[in-house]
Amino acid sequence: MTETIAVPESMTAIVVDEPGAAETLHTATVPVPPTYIGDVLVKVAAASVNPIDTKIRSGMSPTAKALSYPATLGHDFSGTVARSPYEAHPLKPGTEVYGMTRIPRYTGSHAEYVSAPTLAVAPKPKRLSLAEAAAVPLAALTAWGAVVDVARAHYGQRILIHAGAGGVGQFAVQFARFFGADVISTASSRNLEFVRSLGAGRVIDYTSARFEDEIEPVDVVIDLIGNVHERTGSRSLQVLKPRGLYVNVPTGSFPEMLAEADAADVVATRFTLTPSGEVLAKIARLIDMGEVTVHVDTTFPLAEAAAAHEAVETGHTRGKVVLTID
Repeated sequence: MTETIAVPESMTAIVVDEPGAAETLHTATVPVPPTYIGDVLVKVAAASVNPIDTKIRSGMSPTAKALSYPATLGHDFSGTVARSPYEAHPLKPGTEVYGMTRIPRYTGSHAEYVSAPTLAVAPKPKRLSLAEAAAVPLAALTAWGAVVDVARAHYGQRILIHAGAGGVGQFAVQFARFFGADVISTASSRNLEFVRSLGAGRVIDYTSARFEDEIEPVDVVIDLIGNVHERTGSRSLQVLKPRGLYVNVPTGSFPEMLAEADAADVVATRFTLTPSGEVLAKIARLIDMGEVTVHVDTTFPLAEAAAAHEAVETGHTRGKVVLTID
């Protein structure tokens, strides 16, 4: 018999009334989001805060202009299925899941309930707590897309990954190592040992050395910084082999990328995430096998979302920042 879970008409959410600083975030009572064909409604246990969330909140992302205010932010989440598309659906009510939603098409995940396409949701890894699981979807899917789908990480390949201690970086290093690549990463001095523990063969302290002076040419650069900090993108093109591959991840972080890559005789591409429950299921298997670990830097209760945003905006968190929902 299919479990039935009562769903209220309203819920508590973190909302922003207009683009602004972190302190503009506040709690509000809003309607529980509707579900349409192919959607699942999840009672949220935890949701992470990503750099893209802070950019949308501050108005620095084009998505901010497409939102209807007051708006609920947040992309990835973990929790329990409250409503399925139909009775025999694999994600039945009561199933613990993790996944992500897309704003502004859907309301955000920093709330007690979230609606998401079933194609972007999967059963959560058994080894992880719900708070740990919430740290995975957006960051791990981004890392998988850049490292596995685009760079096609494999044995004998040399990959440089910038910001290996960050939310996306922690997964990028582990995926590249799992598929056999020789991994080099950059990190701050306090994170050198952490990134080595993820599987990087060499970690360069960017606070005391310039990476282009420290390494031999590489096949691929996964750039999680871009030119917003000390022209990391432009400098990365210098360390690639002829016709090597440069993958830029942060949106808008390297506007001159294609022209500079052409001049340097390397291949360059931006990467944009496509949510996939199928890939999340693969990642869950790697986590449950012990091949991939998840690091949560800090957890905050939902009501302290502003503090969570401020922590992410420092740019110095190790792993992910997560909101927990009572």
